[in-house]
Amino acid sequence: KEAVVTPNNPPPSTHPRAPTPDPIPEQGSPTRSLSPREGRRNKTISKNTNPHSPITTMEIEGLDYNTQREKLLMPEYGREVQKMVDLAISLPTKSERQRCAATIIRIMDRMYPQNRQLADHEQKLWDHLALMSQFKLDIDYPYDVAQAATIATKPEPMSYPMSNIPVRHYGKLMGEIFQQLKTMPEGKQRDELVRQTANQMKRMLLQWSHGTTDDEKVAADLEHYTDGRIKLDLKTFKFEKINERDFHDNRRKKK
Repeated sequence: KEAVVTPNNPPPSTHPRAPTPDPIPEQGSPTRSLSPREGRRNKTISKNTNPHSPITTMEIEGLDYNTQREKLLMPEYGREVQKMVDLAISLPTKSERQRCAATIIRIMDRMYPQNRQLADHEQKLWDHLALMSQFKLDIDYPYDVAQAATIATKPEPMSYPMSNIPVRHYGKLMGEIFQQLKTMPEGKQRDELVRQTANQMKRMLLQWSHGTTDDEKVAADLEHYTDGRIKLDLKTFKFEKINERDFHDNRRKKK
């Protein structure tokens, strides 16, 4: 049957009805208790102290991140082995610590079976155990672990040479050769060094794709960087045959 439309019975609305907001409790009236899920949400999410940052800090019970944990002394063995070592340190009797340490060594040995062929493999395992315990594990070590601390020491930083390289695409060694050619007397030795230098300059120009790589470029650079002492006669000087395609293929492989 069709619905009869009367002033007291208006037609149903076709628009979706907006949700009715929860009534605001009056002062003194009991408030609605939060569900367990809502309580956990309010407990675990805390806003960042920076009001301009949209990032929120998640503090979920039972879930921790590596950034919140202590730094591992030997990361290659993982955090579970580190927990075993910490447990061995906390054991009350020496016999229990000794038995636990032997078990840890067997686990560490199974993690890297490829190192068993090394002569000092077992001694290294005990050294690593001493390092992970920070030498707090009171047991009878089968090896002397006094030198184990040298494994964790970092080498001294090497000083980087900060010398000035006037022409970077030719490098520092070529700059030294240019200086040597300025003072060398004429002869077979200088002619041979000029021949090798010119061919190497052409290879470097091809390798770094620095502008043109024709013979005139090499001759002009060699004359410029030797202050005019070396002048190539391109009519008589012959460059070595260089396959330019090899240099271009190598550059593509690097990319």
